[in-house]
Amino acid sequence: MESQKPTHLEPSELGTKEYWDQTYGTDLTTHASTPSHAGHAWFSDVNASHKVLKYLTSPALALDRETTSFLDLGTGNGEMVFLLREEGGFSNKLVGVDYSKLSVELCRKLAQQKGLVLDPSLDGRNSMEFTLWDILHSKPRPEWVEGFDVVLDKGTFDAVSLSGEVDELQRRVVEGYARRVVGLVKKGGMLVVTSCNWTEEELKTWFCGEESTLEVYGRVEYPVFKFGGQTGQSVCSICFKKKS
Repeated sequence: MESQKPTHLEPSELGTKEYWDQTYGTDLTTHASTPSHAGHAWFSDVNASHKVLKYLTSPALALDRETTSFLDLGTGNGEMVFLLREEGGFSNKLVGVDYSKLSVELCRKLAQQKGLVLDPSLDGRNSMEFTLWDILHSKPRPEWVEGFDVVLDKGTFDAVSLSGEVDELQRRVVEGYARRVVGLVKKGGMLVVTSCNWTEEELKTWFCGEESTLEVYGRVEYPVFKFGGQTGQSVCSICFKKKS
C-alpha cells in the first residue's frame, strides 16, 4: 500500500504568485538603483546553493561538465543557474524557469551584468535561458520532452505546498506536483529538492510513492542542531534518481 502523504501545510502568502511578483518587483527596483543587489535567495542562511553545487560537482556524482543539462524550477534570482555556469563549469544547456515574469526579468538583467549570453537557440554547449513557465499550469516545451539530466527545486516545492489553490479534482495543487516534475527528468537523471518545510522522510513520501519512478540516491549535509534532546536540520536537500 502506498504511504500516506504528510498532512498539508496551512496556506500562506508565500504560496501565492502575488507575493513573489511583489518580492521580485522590489528586487528589480533595488537592483536598478544598486546594481550590486542580486535579489532574494532562498536558504542563504545555510548557504544552500553552494552546498548543492558542491554536491553536484562531487566525484561521487561524476557529472560531465560538457554534456549535463539542467532545469532550475522556480529559479527566482537565478543564483543556482549562475553558480552552475560560473563556478561549477557546466557548459551544456542551463534553463531557469519561474512563473513570475519579474523574476525572469531580474535574472536576465543579472545575466547581462555578468556578461553571460542568453541564447536558447544554441544547440547544447553554452546554451543558457531564463524563461516564463508555470509547472502547474503549462505544458512542457517540445524540446523538453526527453527531459533534463538534472532538475533542481530549491524552495519551489515549499512554495507550492503553501498554496491554497486546488486542481480540477478539488485537491490541493501540491498533490500533483511530483508527477509533473518527474516528467521533466530524463531516465537515469536526477531531481534535487531543497526544503525547509518538509523533513527528509516527508520528502520521500511525497516523491517516492509506489507508482513513482524516483528513488533516493543521496543527500546534501547541513549543520545539525540540537533542541530538547532532539537533533535535526533546518533545511534538507535530497537527491532522487529516476529509474532507467
